[in-house]
Amino acid sequence: MTTNWLEGVTEKLIPTSLGLINVRVGGRSDGPAMVCWPSLMMDGAMWQYQYEHFAPTHRVVLIDSPGHGKSDALRKIIDLKDCSDALVEILDALDIDKCVLVGNSWGGMLAGVFPAHYPQRTAAAIGINCTASLPTTVESIWATALSTFLSLHSKMPPLAAKAARAAFAGPTAEATNPEFTEFTKFVLRDDPKSVAWALRSILIGRKDEHRRLNTIRDVPVLIIAGEEDSQFPVHVVRKMADAIEGSTFRVLQHTAHLAARENPEGVNAEIDAFLATLPATV
Repeated sequence: MTTNWLEGVTEKLIPTSLGLINVRVGGRSDGPAMVCWPSLMMDGAMWQYQYEHFAPTHRVVLIDSPGHGKSDALRKIIDLKDCSDALVEILDALDIDKCVLVGNSWGGMLAGVFPAHYPQRTAAAIGINCTASLPTTVESIWATALSTFLSLHSKMPPLAAKAARAAFAGPTAEATNPEFTEFTKFVLRDDPKSVAWALRSILIGRKDEHRRLNTIRDVPVLIIAGEEDSQFPVHVVRKMADAIEGSTFRVLQHTAHLAARENPEGVNAEIDAFLATLPATV
């Protein structure tokens, strides 16, 4: 992973109800705003390939979600409404009226509910590898075990990298994409206690949001599933899309849970096609 893509990007800490949130802002300063919220265990840097692709046309904002990257540590239970409120505070601080919100996993769930809570701040929403369903029993068991284990450590234990690789990489990545499987070690930079709180909040503690999604009107929404996603399988992601009136649903073949980073060409192409159907100001 190179770092020169960050040249010209400004970075700042923005006060929010969830503490200081680190954001990177770059791209076309007079372009429509595209805000990217990452997966749990990732920070805004996971969006490198989306930044490089959309920076010529959009003002791109990369967020380090609560407890991740350079944002303040997370030491309490939060929910997607809390994240939505914090995102509005970020938009206000950056003088952004409306944004195209792009999210993967945690960010994808937020991209679903944000236009329900704040339609007036959403030009369009794109959710990748996301769900609006309650956690399954199996998911609750493993996430509870992982969060308990992580909460006992002050430094991210090596086992976390194995857990992230199992969660993020599918058969195709394991067989053909060593750069991506190596990238999953990124999680070793995380604060384990913050990740434990995020697991309890966003995975174990999440609510069924389908009824809320059904209230969305007049906001274009794209939902993308990964064929090999073992965390949120295609039928679960499709159910989320079906709850949003008029949404667009796409499946990326040979792609698992961290699609934006594993298969950026496929994700970027789907976003391009989606945005092409919207007004030129989006």
